Order: sequence, then structure tokens, then C-alpha cells
Amino acid sequence: MKRELAFDFSRVTEAAALAGYRWLGRGDKNIADNAAVEAMRIMLNKMNIAGEIVIGEGEIDEAPMLYIGEKVGVKADSATVCNVDIAVDPIEGTRMTAMGQSNAVAVLAAGEKGSFLSAPDMYMEKLVCGPGARGVINLEHSLEDNIRAVAKALKKDLNDITLVTLAKPRHQNMISEVHRLGCKVYAIPDGDVAASILTCMPESDVDMLYCVGGAPEGVITGAVIRALGGDMNARLLLRTEVKGADDESQKLAEQERERCKTMGVEPNKILRLNDIAKSDNVVFSATGITKGDLLEGVTRKGNLATSETLLIRGRSRTIRKIQSTHYLERKDDKIKEIVL
Repeated sequence: MKRELAFDFSRVTEAAALAGYRWLGRGDKNIADNAAVEAMRIMLNKMNIAGEIVIGEGEIDEAPMLYIGEKVGVKADSATVCNVDIAVDPIEGTRMTAMGQSNAVAVLAAGEKGSFLSAPDMYMEKLVCGPGARGVINLEHSLEDNIRAVAKALKKDLNDITLVTLAKPRHQNMISEVHRLGCKVYAIPDGDVAASILTCMPESDVDMLYCVGGAPEGVITGAVIRALGGDMNARLLLRTEVKGADDESQKLAEQERERCKTMGVEPNKILRLNDIAKSDNVVFSATGITKGDLLEGVTRKGNLATSETLLIRGRSRTIRKIQSTHYLERKDDKIKEIVL
């Protein structure tokens, strides 16, 4: 994939973040998500690519989405442009955006054709660690065994290990078990992609991530963790395994099972990092919507807005943080973005 495309993808997440920011603290996560989706779609369709969304966001929480199989790019039928697979989450943290909370970001991962796991928008169990423990995690083993393996690889005592997870009722027993081992747990409302990156950052005290979250975020996580030299295991879970076996969950689980069969993936099968992200030739871009542990959020003064974007190229292992200033011009009650 051409190097110059990386900066074009950063403009896509910038646009989504700016669009989502307009709905910050207004209490409606779907409107915020829809604004980010449309901004991302517009920017992707301006790029000189033949792109395809291989995993998107929206079906789990009935939100708007860039749908799986959607074609994007200016010259989608041209043989001279880059063929690109794209995994997206226009707003990771829609609830946090709606409530004005920290750590909401707009994210995407892009790679050459065949780079990413193609799967339905369903639940995924995820286990992530940084480069220092690469090769020692295994979802076939218990979480305790994995924590001990990571601690040994990092030459840390258990009481020095920090695990990040999502603050969901389904994780409460797991959090208690990790506390009994003497480890620290950071439980965040949403945002496991950004949290997973912290496992690979030298300045971060996060050693591991474990959670059950969305598959789109899982594929994006796989791309960025591979680019950063970390490790990941995962498995797709049917809705009944996460939400219980009520009539609605059973109906949705059957739909997920059929979609998995059509797409050639198996629920509950252990997925290694190379199954999730199959190539180093990937680009990851994340732009902060609200201030968080990884990125600054959008700030605005009059018609000027600033944003911060994390841009990572897997092939070169280049990591950039881009601070941008945007002029926002109101026209026909819509925001037109001009990057200064």
C-alpha cells in the first residue's frame, strides 16, 4: 500500500472525529455515530483507492454503519489504484461521546486485500499484550495462567501487573479474580482499541488487555497490535454466550451463526494474531474526540478546531502523532472542513 495513502487515512479519522464532536454531550449516541459515519464515508469516497469495508460497526447496538462489503473510493473500478481492505469504527465510544466522557476516538485500519479477518459484527473475546510478552499468551489457557505467563515474560511480580478491561457486568467476576491474584485492574466504560495500544507503549503501565467486546474493534486492534509488535488472541462469541439465552438473543445468535458460516469463520475458534491481521502492510489511524489516555480530544474556539491523530504504518513501524488545526465554515447549516 502506498505510503502517501497513510496521510489520506488520517484525514478520514479527523473528519469523523470532528463530526462526532459536534454531538459531544448531547445525549444521543446514534446521532453522533451517524454524523461520524457519514463524514468517514465522504472522505473515503474522495480517496484514490478501490476500497472495501471488510468489517464495520453498528449491528450489535442497532446504530448506523459503514456496512460490510461496502465499496469506497473514487476509482473503485480502476486497475491502477490500490485495492484496500478497511476495518472501521467511526466512533469507538459512542456512549462516551454522548455523555461527554473521556477516551472516545474515531479509528480505522486499512491494508492490502486479504489483510484482515472478515467476520460479522458480533461479540469477540480478546486477550492482548505488548512486545515484551509476545508469544506467551494463549486463550486456550485460563486467564490466571496467561497473567502469570505475561508476568514471567516481563520479569514482574503479579502485584506489578496491570490489566485493562471494559467496565461491564459480564466482567465483574473476572475483575474480582484478577484482584485476588494481586494485580491491578483498570476498568474503562468503552474504548478497548485505544486501551489495547497502551499495552505496547513504553510510557504506559498497562501490561495486558482482556475483555469481551465488539468484533470490529477486535480486528482493528489486531492490525495495530501487529504493527506495534505486540500479540493477540481472540475468538468470536455468539450473542447468547454474552447476553444470555432469551428469545431475542437466541434469534440474533442464529443469524450470527449463519453469517459466520457464509463468511467462512467459526464461533469459539481460537484466533491468533496472524488470523486477525495477516499482513504488516497496514495503516492504523485514530483521532481523539474526547481527551483520553492515548490522545487529546478535539477542542474548538470559534470556527477553529484542533485535533490529535495517532498514525501508524505497520511495514516501517513508523508512529506519528499529528496535531492539526481546522477551519470550520458554516454553510447551509452544515460544517465544511478546511484543513489549515
